[in-house]
Amino acid sequence: MDVFVSGLMQKMTIEEKIGQLNLITPGSDIPTGSVVSTDVESKIKNGQVGGMFGVIGPEKIRKAQELAVNESRLKIPLIFGSDVIHGHKTTFPIPLGLASSWDTGLIKKSAQIAADEATADGLNWVFSPMVDIARDPRWGRVAEGSGEDAYLGSQMAKAMVMGYQGDDLSKNNTVMASVKHFALYGASEAGRDYNTVDMSKLRMYNEYLPPYKAAVEAGVGSVMSSFNVVDGIPATGNKWLLTDLLRGEWGFDGFVESDYTSVNEMIDHGMGDLQAVSALSLKAGLDMDMVGEGFLTTLKKSLDEGKVTEEDINLACRRILEAKYKLGLFDDPFRYIDEKRAEQSILTAENRAFAREAAARSFVLLKNGKQVLPLAASKKIALVGPLANNNSNMLGTWAVSGNPQLSVGVLDGIKNVMGADVKVGYAKGANITDDAALAKKANVFGERVDIDARSPEALIAEAVSLAKDSDVVVAVVGEASEMSGEAASRSDIGLPESQKKLLAALKKTGKPLVLVVMSGRPLTLEWENENADAILQVWFAGIEAGNAIADVLFGNYNPSGKLPMTFPRNVGQIPIFYNHLPTGRPFEENSKFTTQYLDVPNEPLFPFGFGLSYTTFAYKTSQSAAEMDVQNGIVFTAEITNTGNFDGEEVVQLYIHQKVGVISRPVKELKAFKKIMVKKGETVKVDFTLTVDDLKYYHPDLDFTYDPGVFEFFIGTSSDGAFTGSFVVK
Repeated sequence: MDVFVSGLMQKMTIEEKIGQLNLITPGSDIPTGSVVSTDVESKIKNGQVGGMFGVIGPEKIRKAQELAVNESRLKIPLIFGSDVIHGHKTTFPIPLGLASSWDTGLIKKSAQIAADEATADGLNWVFSPMVDIARDPRWGRVAEGSGEDAYLGSQMAKAMVMGYQGDDLSKNNTVMASVKHFALYGASEAGRDYNTVDMSKLRMYNEYLPPYKAAVEAGVGSVMSSFNVVDGIPATGNKWLLTDLLRGEWGFDGFVESDYTSVNEMIDHGMGDLQAVSALSLKAGLDMDMVGEGFLTTLKKSLDEGKVTEEDINLACRRILEAKYKLGLFDDPFRYIDEKRAEQSILTAENRAFAREAAARSFVLLKNGKQVLPLAASKKIALVGPLANNNSNMLGTWAVSGNPQLSVGVLDGIKNVMGADVKVGYAKGANITDDAALAKKANVFGERVDIDARSPEALIAEAVSLAKDSDVVVAVVGEASEMSGEAASRSDIGLPESQKKLLAALKKTGKPLVLVVMSGRPLTLEWENENADAILQVWFAGIEAGNAIADVLFGNYNPSGKLPMTFPRNVGQIPIFYNHLPTGRPFEENSKFTTQYLDVPNEPLFPFGFGLSYTTFAYKTSQSAAEMDVQNGIVFTAEITNTGNFDGEEVVQLYIHQKVGVISRPVKELKAFKKIMVKKGETVKVDFTLTVDDLKYYHPDLDFTYDPGVFEFFIGTSSDGAFTGSFVVK
């Protein structure tokens, strides 16, 4: 590779080298941003383009690649990327939903299928996984990540990278992954997208950086910079972040691309004009400029003026060419372009079947009073709600290649699964929102919120009439798909008022009330939890949503999902997360001057790791020793017995707490988990081995080591458990 790339670069003019650093989009099917590239064809012919995105399909990609390899001077192939976030055309649950499965094998397979479909469509590069730690559900992009915990997020990051990239990037069914958004984007202030981020180095290293590092260690091919500042300097132009940390400390050897026009946006951050911010970004370690074309239009001038060096340009160019070499594009620029494969490999029955399985495994049962679920087929069901018979919202945000009209809605799913065995009536009951201004924002990529011509009162009346004539009410409520995701922050994360009124009216009927909640984030569901008999959180479940929901509602699959993110009682508790630091005045009952709210409990509505099952599990735990062997570690054993009436899966979770440290340590930390199947009446044993490496953290001098001392632990069904034992490390 080195010999080939060096030989090629000797033939390149400085303009052609700069051209490799230019990532463009022609403006079709653009998921984000308002800027699109111009004169695309002439730029490709002139060697002024290194890669493209927003072009999908073998025929379109072949035409663009032919321009590059047939009509440019050096015939350097293009790299083609896309936002393949949770599946390509076979759409899986949103990433927050996939993370709720706590199943790394399932998540890896979802990425493998996405890679297979994306490459069949001509692509070879995906802008995924997003691994930003997020503790503020007002931020819409929590939908794209794995939640609040660095350990869980790291396992998901590794699984996604390995699924996308496989063991050989030059295979025509693997893609180069790009981990994003580097770094800290999930901590934007006030939960408002694109906003400022500010935190200590200790918090960065211990709580936010681990999933990015895990992706790098898994061999991720590229990294996307984030929009926010890091230590006051925008990430896209931050040398400490992109060079000292990413390449120096972590040994990353791929390339770094900007996010959409994030180079240009450094102007508004106050970092200078386009020429200045472009030079700053290049020298910081940015290799590819997405859409803004600051590199293309200013780097030659900066070189002439001595503001960048030819070596700076060469280094970035080399990294882009190396990526193309690893993908096999110099050997065969058309290896990913096969029209026959596209016809055979996309949206297959097998892929859809797996999407259905993945969806069912992502659902989290939050409440099941009086065991109202699973539903009996003999029950007469009133299916109501604005999302009960709605295809356009099933895929969720960032499903740029998915077709909503191919998705299965809940009403159709119930009919598909139960057929004539069940009596089900349908009423819309309410609009997703009655707020026309909010609806307009949610409909930016097509109609996701349709405001009915009938009055809200008429919609509710129809639903109530249906409910009174039924045995049980299933209300499918929540957000529209684009009420979460990029540029979809919300200051109020409760159900819209239109749906609250519907639920209040349904409650008055006295019929059992089951809520199926669709959302891209944790919602504030305190009233709903008090008044509904059951709550099933289904996120946005993808193309097979309705079938999977019916599978779970009627007991064909026993829900096993666990929350990857805490559900607050109200927005006043935000940010809220399980692994917070202790305080010098911990809460005490009947003592005012301790850490507490006057109006609500400190505890969340639903904690991290929480999720019920149709069955019940009993735990018995033990440990191999009272003291950890520093060479071999310590083994913790849990015996999990299924004490209920259904076979079921359980996510067994191990948490620890370091009682005394060099710095204050979190009240709890997830250190291991395993998903197991336990049949009715069966007992399954799970062993977890912890070593001193699992106890290490970054100290004030950023030394990564552990402290001797006493550690508490428990193994349980969520983060809400009490410590049951301890061990000593010397």
